[in-house]
Amino acid sequence: MNLKSTALSGVLLAMIATSTQAETIYLTAARMIDTVAGKAVADPAVLITDDRITAVGAQTTLPAPAGARRIDLAGQTILPGLIDMHTHITSRADIGGYRALAITTPASAISGVANAWKTLQAGFTTLRNVGADGYADVALRDSINAGETAGPRLFVSGPAIGATGGHCDDNLLPASYHDTGEGVADGPDAIRRKIREVHKYGADVIKLCATGGVFSKGDSVGGQQLSLEELKAAVDEAHMLGLKVAAHAHGTAGINDALRAGVDTIEHASLADADSFALAKAKGLALDMDIYNDDYILAEGTKNGTLQESIDKERSIGRKQRETFRAAVRAGVTMAFGTDAGVYPHGDNGRQFAKMVEWGMTPILAIQASTVTAAHYLGSLGDGLGAIAPGKFADIIAVAGDPLADVSELERVKFVMKAGVVYRQDGRAVSR
Repeated sequence: MNLKSTALSGVLLAMIATSTQAETIYLTAARMIDTVAGKAVADPAVLITDDRITAVGAQTTLPAPAGARRIDLAGQTILPGLIDMHTHITSRADIGGYRALAITTPASAISGVANAWKTLQAGFTTLRNVGADGYADVALRDSINAGETAGPRLFVSGPAIGATGGHCDDNLLPASYHDTGEGVADGPDAIRRKIREVHKYGADVIKLCATGGVFSKGDSVGGQQLSLEELKAAVDEAHMLGLKVAAHAHGTAGINDALRAGVDTIEHASLADADSFALAKAKGLALDMDIYNDDYILAEGTKNGTLQESIDKERSIGRKQRETFRAAVRAGVTMAFGTDAGVYPHGDNGRQFAKMVEWGMTPILAIQASTVTAAHYLGSLGDGLGAIAPGKFADIIAVAGDPLADVSELERVKFVMKAGVVYRQDGRAVSR
């Protein structure tokens, strides 16, 4: 090799090294919520390399490396990025009932882009999306992962799976339209085929509708809609494919059969009873109870076009759901954080923390429900999430005060970092 080629090789190597050089961030704050230990830690320092946390310690014992970019969140409390286990990211809360018939899949996907940004700005760096028409949530997830749009890390279900005429069917139009939901499947074999189909088209998780619901026309909110045999077939098929299963279930019988079938989480769980609590504890399963949105539905639903039938169902079950939540907490049932965002405006997810504390949780348990607990129930999808610790993703948020003293601080997030990239600082969005 001559001198000219040697020099050229050296330049190329230097260019490659510069382009791949890892960025190091040294982040400090007044306090850190250690979600694993369940306590606050004073004067933390966090070392971040690219998208991962590489070291965590006290500012006195973990100095800033030479050349590191410093982020000093003086006076603030840092926490892991929050996780919401039950969202509908492509839905709009202000479009209900028959008005929803005018919304196309492309329109919902565009709404999803806006909703994802609002939710990220609110400190939620990971969402599990459980139900979207036309695989719009799959497209949004892929766009975020590709860096085309900014939003939380998404794990998505595509169309929710349920029975003909049930909560996951399309029930607004008369028979002459032959309008059927994408996720409709009747009988164990049809449900197995449907799970294979949504897996084929990109689902990370499976959403089942085991009972009726508030926003479905013509059904009983608590009535069971999938049999135990159907639920078992669904769980067996999903788990064989390596997918977790979330079951929408308000009524007692549907909740308990879903738990017996081995679903991974129960969504809503409004009329869970002592047997439900015992089954959940014995099987190590979690409840996701959306106890904030009752306030919004009853206050704003009629204006948004929500059917009167749905308003009446919500009025009949909302208070009972909150009482069930309190009983479940007292019974020691594991609770994950799920809000049903899309039923209320996206970005308001943090309002549920105060409701969880009002109805029996301690602030640290409520925070853990949206961090380490949620990460655990995501299974392998949750690896790297839920804690500020070495090896975890650099998903970090900050609030001005102490959320262990006033959990409503989580409604006023000042700083958001996802995978080492800052999206909000000093209470203002950072343009990307």
